Amino acid sequence: MWEIHTIGYSPHTPESFVELLHKHGVTAVADVRSNPYSKFKPDFNKESIEAALRKSDIAYVFLGDRCGARPNDAACYRDNRVSFELLAKQSAFRQGIQRLREAMQRFNVALMCAEKDPVDCHRMVLVSRELARDRDVKVRHILGDGTCEEQPHAEQRLLARFDLDAEELPGFGRSFAERLDEAYARQAQRIAYHEQEDKQEALETRHV
Repeated sequence: MWEIHTIGYSPHTPESFVELLHKHGVTAVADVRSNPYSKFKPDFNKESIEAALRKSDIAYVFLGDRCGARPNDAACYRDNRVSFELLAKQSAFRQGIQRLREAMQRFNVALMCAEKDPVDCHRMVLVSRELARDRDVKVRHILGDGTCEEQPHAEQRLLARFDLDAEELPGFGRSFAERLDEAYARQAQRIAYHEQEDKQEALETRHV
């Protein structure tokens, strides 16, 4: 059984972030942000956090060009919105997943993105979901308070968000797998990058 962690940096300072990684035995961080820079938390810009991690004997690799949620490939978009379903089929993404699987054999890896709650982030809705298809991989999400949540528990929270968590009677309604697929699809639609929305937000910000 292989294990991989995920973590969002938004509730942390670099010091508390590194402390949590050490607490959970993480030895390598895979940055899955498409754009590894933050105007709100510049200490987590690629060069800064890479230096802080290496200083603490934690390896760093940027995988946002393969496992990020804002691809440049037009084949990943449907109606100007990123489709996680299409993205997951692209060769670059498949290569990124393979690199993570190989890294898990040498390191205790943590996927890093910004969002505090994994349910609101592609690190769970896209990347972790793909990794967890392999039953030999256990995904554990490091939460803001330092505790860990395993993927099945996070999926239960995802189901509850869309009122899809109620068990169906045998022979009636949809199976658990079907309800979970719907929850993932609805959350992916909610959090996926949309080109027009991003441009509109940029214009509004410029005129504030």
